[in-house]
This record gives sequence, C-alpha cells and structure tokens, in this order.
Amino acid sequence: MLRRKLGHVGFRHGDDLIVTPFAQLLASLRNVRANLISIANIQSSDDGRHANRMAKRPPLHSTPLPENVVACAHETLEELDWCLDQLETIQTHRSVSEMASSKFRKMLNKELSHFAESSKSGTQVSKFLITTYMDKDEDDPSVEVEMPGEGPSTSSSQLSMGLLKKAQTAAMNRISGVKKLRAPSHEGHLPEYGVPCAKEVSVYMQQLNEWGPDVFKIDELSRNHALTAITYALFRERGLIKAFEIPSSVFVTYLLNLEHHYRANPYHNHIHAADVAQSMHVLLTSPVLTEVFSDLEVMAAIFAGAIHDVDHPGFTNQYLINSNNELAIMYNDESVLEQHHLAVAFKLLQDSNCDFLCTLSKKQRLQFRKIVIDMVLATDMSKHMSLLADLKTMVEAKKVAGNNVVVLDKYNDKIQVLQSMIHLADLSNPTKPIDLYRQWNSRILEEYWRQGDREKELGIEVGFIDYIVHPLYETWADLVYPDAQNILDQLEENREWYQSRIPEEPDTARSGTNS
Repeated sequence: MLRRKLGHVGFRHGDDLIVTPFAQLLASLRNVRANLISIANIQSSDDGRHANRMAKRPPLHSTPLPENVVACAHETLEELDWCLDQLETIQTHRSVSEMASSKFRKMLNKELSHFAESSKSGTQVSKFLITTYMDKDEDDPSVEVEMPGEGPSTSSSQLSMGLLKKAQTAAMNRISGVKKLRAPSHEGHLPEYGVPCAKEVSVYMQQLNEWGPDVFKIDELSRNHALTAITYALFRERGLIKAFEIPSSVFVTYLLNLEHHYRANPYHNHIHAADVAQSMHVLLTSPVLTEVFSDLEVMAAIFAGAIHDVDHPGFTNQYLINSNNELAIMYNDESVLEQHHLAVAFKLLQDSNCDFLCTLSKKQRLQFRKIVIDMVLATDMSKHMSLLADLKTMVEAKKVAGNNVVVLDKYNDKIQVLQSMIHLADLSNPTKPIDLYRQWNSRILEEYWRQGDREKELGIEVGFIDYIVHPLYETWADLVYPDAQNILDQLEENREWYQSRIPEEPDTARSGTNS
C-alpha cells in the first residue's frame, strides 16, 4: 500500500496531490507523526508547527499505555519533530551535502574567529584560510570575499604589476593555441622511465607505491622531468599502457609537452603535479577501493593529477578575478584557473604527435574527458567545504546504515570519491615526511606570501592543518579504515613539529597592554 502511495505519480496529502520526492518525504513524515500520536494516544507539546494539516485523528484506543511505552512514544515524537525542523528549513534548490557544507562553513568561521584572537598573526592567518578554502555562501554574510590589497599575492608592495600583466598576456596567448609543441626527440627504444635518468633514480622510483617518495630528488635525477618520469612509470606499473594499447612514444611526447607548459613557479610547477599524480596512485591502491574503479577511471584519475595545475600563473583565482584578469573574463569568474588548466591540457591532446588516447573509442574518450574535467574542477580550493561536506555525508550515511562496505555503483558516487581523492592529493603536503613538507611549505610561502615572517609561517601551518587538512584526512580515513592511519600519524607529527616552534607570546601582548 505504501509503495502505491509513494509511486511515480504521487499520493494525496489532504486535498493536494504531492508528486515531488522531497515534498513526499515531508508529507510522509507528517503522516507518521500523526499516526504515532493517534496510536500512542499522547498529547503533542509543540506549538502546532508540525501539526498535520489534515483533520485531527482520534485516538485508536482509550486504554492507558504502560509508562515506558508512553515515554518511548514521546522520545520518538521529539526525534520526528527535530527531523521535520531540519527538513522544513532546507531550501529546495540545495542538496543534502550543501546542508552539511553550510553547517561546516559556520563552524569553521566560529573556530577561526577564536583562532584570530590567539596571536598577533592570528587575524591574517584566519583571513587567508577563509578566503582560500571557503566559497562564498550567499546566505552567510559573515564570509567576506578577498579584495585587492588583502591576503596573499595582493599587496602592491610585494608584487610587481608588470609580473601580473606578463602572466596575463601569456595566459591569453595560450588559450587560443598553446606554445609551439616540441617534436618527439626520442628514437627507437624508450628509456625505462620515458626520459634519460641517472642510475640512482631507480632507488627512488621503487618508492612510488609508498606515501611520500622524494619527488625533488627524482626531479634532480631525471634532469627536471619528474612529471614525465613518474607519470610514465605509474601508467606502466598499473598496466594502463598495455590495457589501452597506448603508443609509448606518443605518450612521452605528450608528457614532455605538458611538463613544458608548467611555469617555473616556486610551488605550482611540474614537481607539484608529479607529487599529486603519485599521491593519487597511492590513494587509489587502498584495499577498500581496489575493485571499485575501472582501468579507464584509474587512468583518468592519474592523468587529472598530472595536468591539474598546468600553466598556473602563480596567482590565486580570487586575485585574478579582483584584478580583472583576462582569464577571469574568459571563464566568467568561475573556477578560473582550473578551467584554464583543462583547456591547455586538452588542447595539447589535439596534436597528433601528442594524442596518446588515439586507440580509445569515441565513447571511452568522452568518458575519460568527463572524469578529468569533473576532477580538475574539484581542485578549486574554494570548493573545500563542499568537498568535505560531500565526503562527510557519505561516510556518516554509511555508518548510520550500518554498512562498512564502500558501494559505488553510480557515476555520481564514483566521481564524488575521485574528487575527494584529488583534493586530498592536492593538500597532501602536510601529510608527507617532515623534510619534504618543509620544502613544500617554503615554496608555497615564497609564491603566495613573498615575505619572511617566520611567526606567520608557523601559524599558517598549524591553522592549515587544524582547520583544513586534518578534518579532510580524518574523514577519508573513516571511509577507507584502517588504511590511512599512517597518513594521519604523520600529519599529527608534522603539526607538533610546527607547533613546538611557535614562539610563546608574553601575557602583556595577549592582553593588549604595552610592555
């Protein structure tokens, strides 16, 4: 009977025919509430907010129920009322994960407001975290958008406008046509890692299945071709070249041209891309996920890691938008850099010397392209709270359902995990061995802050771990439990390393009095 009532056509709620799933859910819960009151013969203590609009139902019996049954009924009624409160305040154009995202955003704002008061640099650090990792919630006026002259990469005293204009012009030149492609330079048998490398590189390449190999050393030993060497090695390791009959020489030509299009930024460069691709490889090997993704999905995921920052100008999305940069105009202020990275990467594939996907069917190419686009767009750091909310919702729903198995049958479920995965890989620096983490940290500070404030550096890292990285990796660890515990342990160790080096402020400084 219930299945008929909740069929494709709809069901009656009073005089109304309810056809939309969300409204059906609300109406069904209201009916459940009314039935509970009638069956248990209890009085509703609310103010009528959840009273059913249909005629009040008489009690089904007059015999008093045992006290424990009545108590259970009242407790159930309270839970139903709470559920209705939550559901009735949802804006119908928002998804379930957006509810979690909004909640997390408010929680983070509250936490960071306390953090801002904890030290001299707290305010600036908090502002950096909010403007970088939180998208603007139209219903939350407390979140401010970074304006020119605020935050990293925006102070005219630290940046040359000439540098920005140069980056702006170069970027526009590369949208309609990428830089002149380099012709294949390899003839005959390819080197083991696609490019000539020193013999010692094999020691480090054997660590590609581990979390945190020394990509800087690999870059040095591969003559500044870490991205080509690592990505080629990962494709071979996973049997992707054989599975899709990829022409090895064409693939290497593509990788070398891709690497050539990464700029010489301190942080957003080809080494970072290699690190993200390798991190994706390790995350994909989690025992919980080994049978989940197809070879095509795995290939797209590693490829997305390799291309995700190509031609990055070294400035944030928000800065490009605020400075009226040509890229922001081109992409209508929406995930500006990420759309540009995708455009450059796929433009390279149009050259026959670089089209290593030439053996794929049209359907496979379209699937590959869709996965890559969806993943790279998820590397927009302002989407952090949404990605965390999506992942947290999935993990908690699995817990509530009592299901410890990750079942990803639909594309939306799979891409949600892959988007979380590339976001994890992109934010993986604090989870790597401390010597590597410190190198990455100094590079990103050089690129974005361009100043040597040691206290600010230390404060940023602790706040970054506490409010951004740890919640994300903790949620991931719940999904793939117990596989990621070693990553969490390293993250905590790194956090303590930075925390121990923050100089303690005298009480007078905290109280605002002069010493």
